[in-house]
Amino acid sequence: MTFLKYLFLRITALLLRGLVRLQGKITSSPDAVNYIPSRDPQRKIKIHVYQPKHEVKGPVPVLINFHGSGYLIHAHGSDDAFCREVSQRTEYTVLDVSYRLSPENPFPAPIHDAEDVVRWVQEQPTLFDASHIALSGFSAGGNIALVIASTSFPKETFRSLLTFYPATEPCLDPATIAAPQAGGQPVPSLMLRIFRACYVQSDIDLRDPRISPGLADPHSIPRNVLVVTAGYDSLADEGERLGRSLQQDPDRHVVCERMDRCNHAWDKMAQKATREWELKCEAYNMAVEMLRL
Repeated sequence: MTFLKYLFLRITALLLRGLVRLQGKITSSPDAVNYIPSRDPQRKIKIHVYQPKHEVKGPVPVLINFHGSGYLIHAHGSDDAFCREVSQRTEYTVLDVSYRLSPENPFPAPIHDAEDVVRWVQEQPTLFDASHIALSGFSAGGNIALVIASTSFPKETFRSLLTFYPATEPCLDPATIAAPQAGGQPVPSLMLRIFRACYVQSDIDLRDPRISPGLADPHSIPRNVLVVTAGYDSLADEGERLGRSLQQDPDRHVVCERMDRCNHAWDKMAQKATREWELKCEAYNMAVEMLRL
């Protein structure tokens, strides 16, 4: 990548981050904030910790969550409501991960952060139950969760995989994809191009499963999978394509559900006593039920 192109991406990212900040500050209320080691001895990875409502004796199940970001937007803490609900309704401790962002830290930096968190969890046998490690992710975070589940660790590592409106095939030309339902506010194709250009700055094939996990060997993905899509979202078809592929295996438990007439990330803006709020509750409830398996 040339310096001028990187400079353009950096300025674009700063502008987008500024626009997001104008919409309001992200607030969260985790039970604790920890910093865990990364493979880079000069760095630590920030995580928000959500403890179960009732004390669990011995090593606890753990859900590792990755927030949405378009790979470049500072949105750690935006999944606070989801993380809190899971911790209050299950025995899972939830670790919400702040991974590195592009264009300053392009692929594979976020994947490395995700892998480092999983390995750290595996190295804490007195704290976490290694037979009950689950992953979740929203949008770009869903992509990260899918990638590390399907390419970084053996299938048996994770008990469940929960994804919400995930980016499963960034290899697709954004101009050729469309939301399955007309109306709403799908993510503009130009925005998808910017996200991808910031994230993938090398000459790696975009069809590589570490970029497009929807093209990974389906046998490498955990047995229990939840895929939640949104009807007004241009990423819905690729997510549902993955869900249908996994449902072909009778030995799996796969739930693939579309939230009709909802925008990408609708749950982050849903207001109480609205249809969107009811669908948010339904989506989060499906996640809780999957974790109880």
